[in-house]
Amino acid sequence: MPDALHPAGHAPGRAPKDAPSRLITVTHVHHTGFTVASLLQSLPFWTDVLGFELVGTDTLKRPDFVEQVTGVADAEISVAMVAGAGQIIELLEYTRPSDRRDLRYRACDTGAAHIALIVDGLDALVDRARPYGWVPLGNPQTVPEGPWAGRRVIYVRGPDGVTIEFVELARPSEGPAEATLQTRK
Repeated sequence: MPDALHPAGHAPGRAPKDAPSRLITVTHVHHTGFTVASLLQSLPFWTDVLGFELVGTDTLKRPDFVEQVTGVADAEISVAMVAGAGQIIELLEYTRPSDRRDLRYRACDTGAAHIALIVDGLDALVDRARPYGWVPLGNPQTVPEGPWAGRRVIYVRGPDGVTIEFVELARPSEGPAEATLQTRK
């Protein structure tokens, strides 16, 4: 029966009827990108607080190329790539166009996104992030029940509006969250 996740003519795990006969496969996630106001101000959080390594920088000064990739006309971008915890994060500082906007989404707003990082020492990490402009959006909470029971979680938001969820796994005596994480990989 069709529903929001499975429209008519589309079965889970199969291409829609009008799709090409050869299935296209996503092989892995390469990186997650965040637009920031300043690489100079943003990088210390990623390297000094989270311990990610700066693996490269670049400047994209071909507005025609950038527009075809991003849809932003007359754009130039300074880029920094940081890596850690099995992830690559791309930080993008648009130096053009001049009419850039500062957006502040709430987690419930359509288009809002976040990345979740498994951490040790959640409370200490939240405290360490504060001087870099990253603030918790509430108080750390322990998931009370279900397959993630015992995990501690909190959203933090940075000065550019980027949201990160810090997740501290349950200790084995506190719940099945770690086992659940391992079985879902």
